[in-house]
Amino acid sequence: MDADTRCPCGSGDTYGNCCRPFHHGKPAPTAETLMRSRFSAFAVGDDAYLLRTWDPATRPLSMDLDPDLRWYRLDINQTTGGGPFEDWGTVDFTAHYKPMPGTQAPRGTQRENSRFRRHDGVWFYLDGTLMSV
Repeated sequence: MDADTRCPCGSGDTYGNCCRPFHHGKPAPTAETLMRSRFSAFAVGDDAYLLRTWDPATRPLSMDLDPDLRWYRLDINQTTGGGPFEDWGTVDFTAHYKPMPGTQAPRGTQRENSRFRRHDGVWFYLDGTLMSV
């Protein structure tokens, strides 16, 4: 993704000034920031970042992103904790997807309440509970 393109996470900033630095190794300062950067990783197809930011206690060995889906919008519904001086937090979000051109994938949303924890000052995605939309 071009650095001057609007960031997929919905912050209103460019990808180069928003989530790209996290994808390149900068640690996210809050659970919500990590959630936003993980959504952007889905949008740009960065499965290595998704695995790297997944808590080692629950991380799968690998993951395969669906190439037929385009993740295009993120709505943060609610957060609890997850601040720069906390070690636990949750982010309730709704992610919107649609089919890539020329595919038969469905259009839809996924709502999840994700849990995050911080190890040695670094935030990780722990797990999430899917919720009905």
